[in-house]
Amino acid sequence: AFQCQATTTEPQCIRRPLLHNEPTRQPPAEDYAWVLSRFAHVVTVSTLPADAIAAAKVNLFDTLACAAAGSSAAVVPDVRDLALAWGGSHQASTLVFGDRLPAHHAAWVNGTMAHARDYDDTHDAAVLHAGVSVIPAALAAAELAGTTTGSDLIAGIAVGLETVCRLGVATQAGIIETGYMYTPLFGHFGATLAAARVLGLDEAQTVNALGIAYSQVAGNHQVTRDAAHTKRIQPGFAAMSALVSVQMAQRGIRGVQETFDGIDGFLRVYLHNRCDAKVLRDRLGQRYEFTRLSYKPYPCCRFNHTAIGATLKLRSAKHIASERISRIRVGLNHQAYEAVCTPVAMRKAPRTIVQAQFSIPYTVATALIDGGVRLEHFSDAALQRHDILSLADKVDTYVDVGIEQAYGRNISPAIVTIKMDDGSSFEERMDVPLGHPDHPMSGADLADKAIDCFGASARPLADGAQQRLHALIENIEGLDDVRRLMRELEALS
Repeated sequence: AFQCQATTTEPQCIRRPLLHNEPTRQPPAEDYAWVLSRFAHVVTVSTLPADAIAAAKVNLFDTLACAAAGSSAAVVPDVRDLALAWGGSHQASTLVFGDRLPAHHAAWVNGTMAHARDYDDTHDAAVLHAGVSVIPAALAAAELAGTTTGSDLIAGIAVGLETVCRLGVATQAGIIETGYMYTPLFGHFGATLAAARVLGLDEAQTVNALGIAYSQVAGNHQVTRDAAHTKRIQPGFAAMSALVSVQMAQRGIRGVQETFDGIDGFLRVYLHNRCDAKVLRDRLGQRYEFTRLSYKPYPCCRFNHTAIGATLKLRSAKHIASERISRIRVGLNHQAYEAVCTPVAMRKAPRTIVQAQFSIPYTVATALIDGGVRLEHFSDAALQRHDILSLADKVDTYVDVGIEQAYGRNISPAIVTIKMDDGSSFEERMDVPLGHPDHPMSGADLADKAIDCFGASARPLADGAQQRLHALIENIEGLDDVRRLMRELEALS
């Protein structure tokens, strides 16, 4: 394949070898970075449809609740201690703790905190989390700016969430195929766009910021295979990169101009051109993909959720006695199998909390025995429970051919088959997990999640903080300074 690049004298053709199975594509006349920059520049609360405003508010509250829960999670103290040791200007604050740090370090700590419990939003078609990079970046940018209105914050959040979700649904290759984790990979761009909108960068500055972010973009799937603590930190890296990028752009530093569609742009280098440019651009600013975000009822990998849901349905309907179970089989698509079922020995007997968060056997066993999956189940004490581990050892997983053919790129449906010691068996299939827009959580479910999250805060919050925060966000268009949100999430001591 040949592509021509203009020079000061004559066109120079560059031979670019295609990767295996990489499709050719004709680059558009205008790079997607400029499209996004214009989009961010014109979005205001008055131009956002009502459903997008409501969805942005839901995402803001849910992400902050998840951060409160994450404040007490492993690795968060280490990240926070590092940021405090580095010191620097008091530009923005950490959630719960209230530390004053350089904006990029505050975004890093808060992004890590928001993702640490794996309780955060999911786009089930894109297979990613959107808010954990965007919200911390937007809040740090708001504090960096000094005084930011709630309307400007919501506009920034909306453009950031939409960027992440658009990239996700347009990408045709799954995370197992590429080896990238799309949450931080796309989060670099969504967080940068959110911060740029909040800080009021012009179109050219925003393009530079996206180009600077491209020089930092990263996020791999190996972190889940190895149960690495960096699984929790990667969204924080994306939020930190955003604050670095926008401040560099403000100072006139030039970044890549053809970030997405250039000869060596993001779509070719990272996605091997397995991305639909039409989906990226289709009615951008009119139709909002992030209104299709799901919210998690269980604090673990989203790939577990259909299996958990089907298991709970069987438990309720059949009154299954766990001690009489001889075998459980769970069928999924290939990417779910790779993410939460292998290595088999690790998933059946997780030794760390991250391993348990990414384990179908552990979460299915937990659901059957305790009738739910909550934060308390992802603790060192829970990992020692003989009843859960004994049942988890009886869970076998497999790739279901029909599910793989129909749902290979999406969050997987699950077929759960429970065989009893008397030879009888029960089976349940769930295609759409609880929390999806087509299978929403009830008001009681959402309230229980919020209580679970705020109750796990590393430090006690003031009485009524959860309710006041919710009220502030519900009426955020009238908020003159979003630092009030941060104050509601500051601990008493």
